Amino acid sequence: MVNNSLVLQKMRKQKTCFAGFPTPLQPMPRLTEALGGPNLYVKRDDMTDLSFGGNKARKLEFLFADAKNKGADTMISTGAVQSNCACMVASAARRLGMKPVLVLVGPEPAVYDGNLLLDKLLGAEINFLETYGPHLEEYMNKLAKEYSAKGHTPYVVSAGASVPLTVPGYVLALQEVVSQFEALNKTVDYIVCTCGTGGTQAGLVLGTKLLGVDTKVVGASVFASKEDASKNIVEMANGCARLYGADVCVGVDDVVVFDDYIKEGYGVINNDVKDAIKLMAQTEGIFLDPIYTGKAMVMLIDKIKKGYFKKDDNVVFFHTGGLAALCLYRDELSKL
Repeated sequence: MVNNSLVLQKMRKQKTCFAGFPTPLQPMPRLTEALGGPNLYVKRDDMTDLSFGGNKARKLEFLFADAKNKGADTMISTGAVQSNCACMVASAARRLGMKPVLVLVGPEPAVYDGNLLLDKLLGAEINFLETYGPHLEEYMNKLAKEYSAKGHTPYVVSAGASVPLTVPGYVLALQEVVSQFEALNKTVDYIVCTCGTGGTQAGLVLGTKLLGVDTKVVGASVFASKEDASKNIVEMANGCARLYGADVCVGVDDVVVFDDYIKEGYGVINNDVKDAIKLMAQTEGIFLDPIYTGKAMVMLIDKIKKGYFKKDDNVVFFHTGGLAALCLYRDELSKL
């Protein structure tokens, strides 16, 4: 039988520290009142100390530790043109004295805005590909070979940085939240988060297993069906457990993710998202992004209205960042 506390200690030792943890846990009394309960809190991972903040910082602490251990001096990453992850890879690379190289999928815009503007300010080498497909990996490997030929040691980061190696970032985040609630003499009943590539939710769910807590993690998928999202979460959580020799197993029944809130599609803002962003800003003075946390807040509001939570439940909304995207939706949001 493996001691889970030793697993957690091992996780903490296998990361580099540059993102400023713990992040604040804040009550949301005005939003709680506006929605008629339950007791709502927000975990401010939008305040991680990297770029404009966000959940990728916790994951990148593990990737960059691995990269440094392998002698890497160049980080090659990918994502959509406005990728939060790619921007944070570039920011972390600069902080650690490494060169950032980005392969962004989509046409090059006439005006650099949002995360793309930040990428430019960070001095990242930016390459554009029109579409996703097998050619993306081929192109990244080609870049890696070119940098190797120049005497560099490149390290390739997959889209979203969601691999078993990075899952401990949110295992430790779960432990962080539990400790913050213990300091309040309370327990956390639910965690609500966005589910993109699934790494954040995988870490949170695995964390509940390792800590032996009854906290339920509820994810709002932003592009994948709940079947595909659940499968990804299970695979990443169990891959991480094997990596660290943890004596736990995550099954599909342990994963709760809803795909009802994708609606018109990934990155498409609708009236529900706009209303959720407005409500959060005007009750708690906190901004959400239109692509990820805005849709997770739509889910939280809808589930409260439908009685999914009990009135006395303590519910934590994980703010996973992405705020640079707000300026990309200025036309829609300025009409609120």
